[in-house]
Amino acid sequence: MSKHHHPQQSFPTGFFHSPFHPAKALKNAHLQTLFASVHRRKPLSIKRERETILLSDGDHLFLDFHYPNQEKNNSPLVLVIHGLSGSSDSHYVIGLQKSLAIQGIPSVAMNCRGSIQANHAVRAYHAGASDDVRDVFSYLTEHQVRPVIIVGYSLGGSMTLKTLSELGKHPRLLAGVAVSTPLELAPCANRLDAGVSIIYRQHLLNGLHELWQKKYQHFLAQHDTVALQRLDNALQHAPFKSFWQFDDLLMAPLHGFANVDDYYQRCRPNQFLGNIQVPTLVIHALDDPFMSVDVIPAEHTLSPFIHFELAKHGGHVGFIGGSLQQPEYYLEKRIPEFIQTIIDIDKPH
Repeated sequence: MSKHHHPQQSFPTGFFHSPFHPAKALKNAHLQTLFASVHRRKPLSIKRERETILLSDGDHLFLDFHYPNQEKNNSPLVLVIHGLSGSSDSHYVIGLQKSLAIQGIPSVAMNCRGSIQANHAVRAYHAGASDDVRDVFSYLTEHQVRPVIIVGYSLGGSMTLKTLSELGKHPRLLAGVAVSTPLELAPCANRLDAGVSIIYRQHLLNGLHELWQKKYQHFLAQHDTVALQRLDNALQHAPFKSFWQFDDLLMAPLHGFANVDDYYQRCRPNQFLGNIQVPTLVIHALDDPFMSVDVIPAEHTLSPFIHFELAKHGGHVGFIGGSLQQPEYYLEKRIPEFIQTIIDIDKPH
């Protein structure tokens, strides 16, 4: 793996082998992926302040802010974006917000539109929904003075990388992090049609179906015949049997894409990596059951601001070290560590 330094920053860029080691009993990719959602359900909670913000199309979403008791003055605000079927209550979101708070770093978790309750627009969120992230970014930069770091998990990682490429060298954008991101959408849809991964596919599709049914009920109560007609056209094909089908018959038509190929082509994150102009950490496991190795980009396509950390193990948003009795959540150590490095680089000398 090669390493090169960019003159504008003192953190190494290019591809790197991750120092992450899985807990002995959790070496298996599926255990890495599933362990935390079962094991951490209860102990995680955090005191947050919720704000509703308006988006540029008149719709809304919810932000959950957490300010640590011992807040550092020079600290950035970290915007955290969940994955598909997640929310600000996902264990990895709360886990990160807690570990940032220990370092005195304030954070805000974004609930993508429609994730916790039916939103007003027919559309929801998708891999390319950087318009919503940019709206949130604008809101944050207007209402407070701190620079912003954007952290996205899984589908939230797709939204993050696209946003970073669009914001470029924005004076208030400090850095980015993307974890377990479906860097190529078509191979990921194929991977979820194969072997044990079908279990994840069904779980996700069931959750999404439930979400869209709630949306349908919402428009029914509003007597919104136009929205109902559009949803009817999409939902008549349910229950969906694959992501190809779901994305072709529901996601694409309701989010302004011609079809599934158009959606996957226009939103695949790898194409945005070359345009990123702030320090960005990408963390990816080779055994991620949502992906295949062909999603990993060629090194020459990376912008000189990207530190691409490849782990042999880790599953999908897993990365659990330590032991079964005392699991250690690597991402909750690694991401704050990266953020601290960026704060140190950014300090006026």
